[in-house]
Amino acid sequence: MSKKLYEIMQITDLKDMLNKSGKKYADRIAYKIKIEDKKYKKISHKEVREMIDALGTALINIGLKNKRIAVIGENRYEWEIAYLSIVCGTGIVVPLDKSLPENELRTLIERSGVEAIFYSKKYEDILKSIKCEGIGKLKHLISMDLLEHKEGIYSELELIEKGKKLIKLGNKEFIDAKIDNEKMNIMLFTSGTTSQSKIVSLSHKNICSNLMDIASVLDVSSDDIFLSFLPLHHVFECTVGFLFSLYCGAQTVFCDGIRHIVENMKEYKISVMASVPAIYERIFKSIRKQLEKEGKIEEILQKEEQYKDCSMEEKKKAFKTIHDMLGGNIKIMISGAASLDSTIENKFRLLGLNLVQGYGLTETSPVVAIGNKKYYKVGSIGKTVPNVEAKLVNVDKTGIGELIVKGPSIMLGYYENKKATKDAIVDDWFYTGDLAKIDDEGYIFICGRKKSVIVLKNGKNIFPEEMENLVNRIEGVEESFIFGKQMSEDKNDIKIFVKVVYNEEIAENVYKVKGEENIYQKINERIKEINQTMPKYKAIRGLILTKEPLIKTTTNKIKREKNLEEILKKEKE
Repeated sequence: MSKKLYEIMQITDLKDMLNKSGKKYADRIAYKIKIEDKKYKKISHKEVREMIDALGTALINIGLKNKRIAVIGENRYEWEIAYLSIVCGTGIVVPLDKSLPENELRTLIERSGVEAIFYSKKYEDILKSIKCEGIGKLKHLISMDLLEHKEGIYSELELIEKGKKLIKLGNKEFIDAKIDNEKMNIMLFTSGTTSQSKIVSLSHKNICSNLMDIASVLDVSSDDIFLSFLPLHHVFECTVGFLFSLYCGAQTVFCDGIRHIVENMKEYKISVMASVPAIYERIFKSIRKQLEKEGKIEEILQKEEQYKDCSMEEKKKAFKTIHDMLGGNIKIMISGAASLDSTIENKFRLLGLNLVQGYGLTETSPVVAIGNKKYYKVGSIGKTVPNVEAKLVNVDKTGIGELIVKGPSIMLGYYENKKATKDAIVDDWFYTGDLAKIDDEGYIFICGRKKSVIVLKNGKNIFPEEMENLVNRIEGVEESFIFGKQMSEDKNDIKIFVKVVYNEEIAENVYKVKGEENIYQKINERIKEINQTMPKYKAIRGLILTKEPLIKTTTNKIKREKNLEEILKKEKE
């Protein structure tokens, strides 16, 4: 467990957080929104709190007190205003995945029992259809885009204006609402299929304890600028990006899309961002491409060696040209939601870019552990945050066991699923399902998911994530999926195979060949080279090559069962 490094603002609930940080940072910019090229709209922290109070007042006025209300759409400030107007005095918020197909959206709306939903324009036809069909309890549609109420659909903007008038007339029902910080106020779906996904019940206490823990170990202040990129319905972005930024009185800007990440970092002079490994790999490739274009690769490699033992500040000065490519203002980059390749992590840090790993789950609100200035090791997720304890159970002879955690940020349970809750939480310890090692200093190293481990006939365990990181370093490889294949009637006769998604253009340029068959041979040669660096039992015995992306969640996690099902299905065809 790490110690507190910074003084924090004590909060009991998100309403308390908004009130305290609102007074402290009232005139600072909370959001900077691009209207068109080089034209921006700025919204202060005071204005944000006024909008939340007004919208919450209007929601109660239309009969939504203590009701469940969903939010779906791309990352935008209207999404965040809606979320807080629900959770800080109106009812229970249900953030929904914006990438859901229509049939799954229908299922989740029915399962969650929402009576209203905030949405972006692209969902209007689907939601009108769901409402008309009488699915679930859905009664009210609230558009983030409409300027005024239209055809039975509320406008978020008009509701805010209505709420302001109600407040002027003395309506304080939302403003004076009392928050029970130990009751369920947030319902989050896990990233399984709709029939299998569980609903995680979180309270204000869960989220606020996590916000205070994060603030106590990360050097983030009201001077910082956050880049919002990961989907807001995901608890990693919701807590570490959106809510933490408001807690700190910082500024949030919204990414224009995956292709614009580097230019947005430069444009807005980003200082803090939380994202997934694939994004940091993309940023690294972008930097490398620019250096190759300028003929500076050798110069940078020599400098890396020269400054490898220097402080991050000294490295930042030495590699100023690289920092300038990203806006010159980077303070901390947080990687989570999946395993980060140590090679990429080390490269960033050699360049003075403070990339750290964090770890958590929806059920832990989410941060369990995170690296920072003081507590940091390459390959580790750092130490647990101050109020979270961690230990290993069922440890094998190599020191690997299942990570279990305890603390105030652990969920209330799985909604209406007593068995799943009982299986996951035993004597206040939450069983993460992740396998890990913990060293003598308390640094945690995640090895892989318990359920995705491949067990060989000799009893050895294969961690797919570890091997995928090695395969992903091969030039021309976009991503990979390691799986075990039964080779005979003996169900324990398992060999390791890999499915590789390749980039045709890069592969042809690197290997000077054309056609999938020739690219297959070249990539297979590289895989054989990897095999030479590992014990024989780990060797990859087969390769499937494709240009089709792997099936993944919205935070870029590989859906292992789904990908394996697809491979087996194609083998039978």
